[in-house]
Amino acid sequence: MEITEIKQRLSLSEVLQHYNLEPKNSMLKCFMHDDKIASLQVNLEKNFYKCHACGKTGDVIQFIEDYEKISKHEAIKKAKSFLLNEEPTTRSVVSGTAIGQTEISTEKSALFLQNTFSYFRKALYCSAPAKQYIEKRNLDNSILEIGYNSGQFHHGERKSDELIKQALEIGLLQDKGLINNRTKEKGYSIFANKCIAFPLKNKDNQIVSLYFRSIIDNNNSKHYYLKNRSGVYPNYPNPETKKLILTESIIDAASLLQLKIIHEKFSVLACFGTNGLNEEILNSIKNLPELEEIIFCFDNDKAGKGAVEKYAKLLNEHLPSKQKALFLTKEAPKEHLIMSQVILPNKDVNETLQLHDDKLFTKLLEERKLIFSDENVSNITISTEATQNTDKEKVIETPKDEIVKNSKTLNTVDFLQQKDLLKSLNELIEKAGIIGEEQSRLLLFLITISYLNKSPLHGIVQGSSGSGKTHIISRIADMMPQEDVLRFTRITESSLYNWGEFDLFQKIIIIEDLDGLKEDALYALREFISNQVLRSSVTIKDKKGNNKSSHKIVKGQFSSLSATTKGELYEDNMNRSFIVAVNESEEQTEKIISYQNHRNAGEIDKNGEEKAVGFIQKVIRNLKHYEVINPYATQIQLPSNVKNKRRLNEMFQSIIKQITIVYQYQREIKNDYLITEIEDIENAVEILFESIILKIDELDGSLRQFFEKLKKAFKEEQFTRFDAMEITGFKKTQLQFYLNELVRLEYLKQIGFANKGFKYKISYNDNIQRVRKELKESFTKQLEQLKLNATEHKRTLDGNQTNTRILINTDE
Repeated sequence: MEITEIKQRLSLSEVLQHYNLEPKNSMLKCFMHDDKIASLQVNLEKNFYKCHACGKTGDVIQFIEDYEKISKHEAIKKAKSFLLNEEPTTRSVVSGTAIGQTEISTEKSALFLQNTFSYFRKALYCSAPAKQYIEKRNLDNSILEIGYNSGQFHHGERKSDELIKQALEIGLLQDKGLINNRTKEKGYSIFANKCIAFPLKNKDNQIVSLYFRSIIDNNNSKHYYLKNRSGVYPNYPNPETKKLILTESIIDAASLLQLKIIHEKFSVLACFGTNGLNEEILNSIKNLPELEEIIFCFDNDKAGKGAVEKYAKLLNEHLPSKQKALFLTKEAPKEHLIMSQVILPNKDVNETLQLHDDKLFTKLLEERKLIFSDENVSNITISTEATQNTDKEKVIETPKDEIVKNSKTLNTVDFLQQKDLLKSLNELIEKAGIIGEEQSRLLLFLITISYLNKSPLHGIVQGSSGSGKTHIISRIADMMPQEDVLRFTRITESSLYNWGEFDLFQKIIIIEDLDGLKEDALYALREFISNQVLRSSVTIKDKKGNNKSSHKIVKGQFSSLSATTKGELYEDNMNRSFIVAVNESEEQTEKIISYQNHRNAGEIDKNGEEKAVGFIQKVIRNLKHYEVINPYATQIQLPSNVKNKRRLNEMFQSIIKQITIVYQYQREIKNDYLITEIEDIENAVEILFESIILKIDELDGSLRQFFEKLKKAFKEEQFTRFDAMEITGFKKTQLQFYLNELVRLEYLKQIGFANKGFKYKISYNDNIQRVRKELKESFTKQLEQLKLNATEHKRTLDGNQTNTRILINTDE
């Protein structure tokens, strides 16, 4: 091991722990002279120390040499012994040996790595230095899967014997016999501390290893892999891949994944350096039967150019005979593979994309050269503009079976390019464990994923006790990136005011029971939803211990879901939120019971549910926020009899925008704005229809369903509460509450006296079905007019273009 590598991998913090030295405020008593007052300063981030008294300074090796008073050679050997357990065992196919098999290929360890990486993703949002680093490298963590190892993953509530055991087995922790002097507990050395993390995945799209890149001391390369490395980055290519880009590093591959044209035309694989094209990467390329071209995007230096030549020959030797490449001339027969390279103007892909826009890289791809030749690749044209204009023609139609059963191999971008995307997404949500409630679950999903937008949405799920309202919002929350989800059973009056300024920024808040919140907490929540900020005047102590007033701000760009049995009590909250009523019909009950029975009988694959959840999370992470322009916004109107029409209209337009964002891989982009299409409005009307009905209806969702059952059963007849109990299935307390509420609203007439038992009769039949029919017809008529106007507009444009051509020909 080279001295430089030792300094890169061994932290000063680990050395101090080994010698049981605990700095206070980054200061120690100097061990090189009689030091009564601590004068030796340690910088744990930059790994150096300096004594302000004697002037002695140095790095980790120098520290060992000075502390133990040994020679430099002995200090280096000592430092190597600290790192003995960190040596990677992966071997490259370039050297002629096979890749090592990892112990973390089991389902249990893969799940552990998935959970740990989810924690790393959350840690990235909480670390300013990590966020600054990825911004500097022009990496967008809303698109890419990036985490950050802050060294705290094994502390706090997460800490357990099982976690420590698995972390030691995988290599995230090393046992070096450290003991904490204060707590007398065993301490562990943290592998790849202060590093951003990228997941490596196997054929089943499971995380089986991690790559780390240090964010400290960028003058020296700091790359770490877990022991017994396996997996590829970003994942195994789609079997239908025709053009494959190979990059030298993982960060270069991540940089390319942010380009829209790459998603549409290419698959990407990262080699692990100039000596890292291993057997697993080679096998993943061999299993691409449709492969037509391999494109190298390696560093523009001597090592990178040498690696391209070496890998080109290596691939040609190992690929099946039908894939043998003719890469010396551009007259290669179509049945043979072409190998080419992109000539970068800067050091590497990442630096090129930092210094230039996407269009330059598109041009570089167009002008790529054949390997060992200065000739351009023939018959390959790439146009960003052409790609955008033909998006709708190139959408992918994926059968339901492939979406559900083969989600482990289906690329998330391919999924987002499907023609019936919302339908496929809805089927995937069902696979993840929400049965029935087709439109409601899709609406709640759209509401929840809006948390990354500047104007997030909010939903309230309404239903009687035991109807499953908490289950549906909890399961929707499970499908979100877990580092962004906050779940609350209760919120106290002042708790929302006490968060940090950005703690609730781009988060999802799940409130399991809105009924448990007091008025002050509800008020704070309402203001938060409306203004996205809470401002409070608080009392703090200054340095002298005196009380003084201060201004506290909490910013809250978050989406929220909450559940309630008493929606009518939260009128102000309901005005700011979409209302979703739980389907309490017998048909829905039978669906749920059937699913529960099949699940308990072992006939439903529980792992399939979790895989569907994991795939949905990846889909969400591939969505990028755009501002949206709806050119049809002035041409469709809500019904005049809706309550709070101003707010509902804004919410209606918001759902249209959210649907457009979900379809971003299929929509036109003008000046960085996504353009809404009529299909998005149609989908919004279908998804929002029941929510709009609830806004029109005087009765809330569960009360409406109760009343409809009574109307169907009794019509003009009188009935007792026992008759109602038999028809509806409600118990005494809830039944009486609903009966009293309908009497109060004059939908029922109460007859008789309490001592003899009341009877009831339907006094007002509001015919909600007629209202539904009229609303449906109104929307249908408006949508048909929109399509007609769009068709006429297109004909006018085509006619103008034809006339222009005629005039030009006449002039000629």
